Amino acid sequence: MNRKSVIPCIFLKSGKPVKGFKDKQVLSEDLLSYVVSLTNFADELLIFDLSSSDAEHDLHIGLIREINRTIDIPSIAAGNIKRLEDVKKLLYAGCKSVALNMAKQSNIELISEAGARFGKEKMMACADAEEQILDHIAVLKEYVHGIVLLDHEILSDFNLPVVLMLKNRPQKALIEQECVSGLSGSFINEEPSLMEFKKWLKNEGINVNLFESTVNFDELKTDGNGLVPVVVQDYKTDAVLMVAYMNRESFELTIKTGKMTYYSRSRQKLWIKGETSGHFQYVRNLYIDCDKDTILAKVHQIGAACHTGNYSCFFEEIMHTNYRNTNPLNVFEDVFAVIHDRKANPKEGSYTNYLFDKGIDKILKKVGEEATEIVIAAKNPDHEEVKYEIADFLYHMMVLMAECDLDWNDITTELANR
Repeated sequence: MNRKSVIPCIFLKSGKPVKGFKDKQVLSEDLLSYVVSLTNFADELLIFDLSSSDAEHDLHIGLIREINRTIDIPSIAAGNIKRLEDVKKLLYAGCKSVALNMAKQSNIELISEAGARFGKEKMMACADAEEQILDHIAVLKEYVHGIVLLDHEILSDFNLPVVLMLKNRPQKALIEQECVSGLSGSFINEEPSLMEFKKWLKNEGINVNLFESTVNFDELKTDGNGLVPVVVQDYKTDAVLMVAYMNRESFELTIKTGKMTYYSRSRQKLWIKGETSGHFQYVRNLYIDCDKDTILAKVHQIGAACHTGNYSCFFEEIMHTNYRNTNPLNVFEDVFAVIHDRKANPKEGSYTNYLFDKGIDKILKKVGEEATEIVIAAKNPDHEEVKYEIADFLYHMMVLMAECDLDWNDITTELANR
């Protein structure tokens, strides 16, 4: 049986997440925090734009971009998509796919145009009646890779993967259908725990992506108090955040809930990281070392890891030697941070500020010039010159990124989507 995805959905109206298509009750004033709470342990996110004007639509595209910068799962955008430009903007905002409403006749032609332009892997169809799909099935098979079907429980064989968007938890027989690739809708949003829902699906024999450990606690080497140390890292940057301890119960609760749970040696009790501060740590990976006496946890850290308010507990340097940090991730982030600082805090005599002052046309001219320099250098016998020209190009490209309000997450998300 193919693996089924669990897909929460959010509805955007006036820049806020609301309850549904017709119910405009605002669910949270903090959109990004709401999205994070909704999507932990989800496989994808479905976003509906309920805007009624171009200004509201543009606002929502900006918010969708911020959502995609925040989450680490793919997203599908739907709602109020009228033009090829809308599809482009949503894909550029980081969405993996865009779903067009098949109830609108104008979208039949648009879906063909968009599928041909961006590729069928970027396009989906959205429908609330099977006829909307069946009447255009030949076109859809050529230009979309899947279907979002609203409030239907009896499926025809479309020969396309279907994401079912439902109000209530479906019966096992419906979920088991081979064409069903994912489950979404208000019932997913209202599940108390996506982790528990996925476990229910697995117990029903449904293949889902479930967080499980390949070892049990008995296989670990503990100290005299039955504890094992845990080194905690940011899953994106690998920054070391903290060190704590687990006993059997906290280890098993971490696996069960997906939230890092530790044993406090000073308080002699379990503690869920973030239970009082809201700064939860959501598990992304757990590793065991070669001696099986230390755990490495890679987590999605909400807020600060340290009780002092610092992001990491390791913020106080006690020794330093001079060395060049050539870690690509750190170098790109450090240079980009300097460029951003120059933009926010201009410095007299700064070449970066000179570029910002001259504006986008000057920046684009320099990017073009540096790209040409790479081509010329690569044609010369001595390829050492190429690295200098690539470095110049990357610097000017980062200035352009800052001018266009892009960051490395935007770029890496787009590369990952490809």
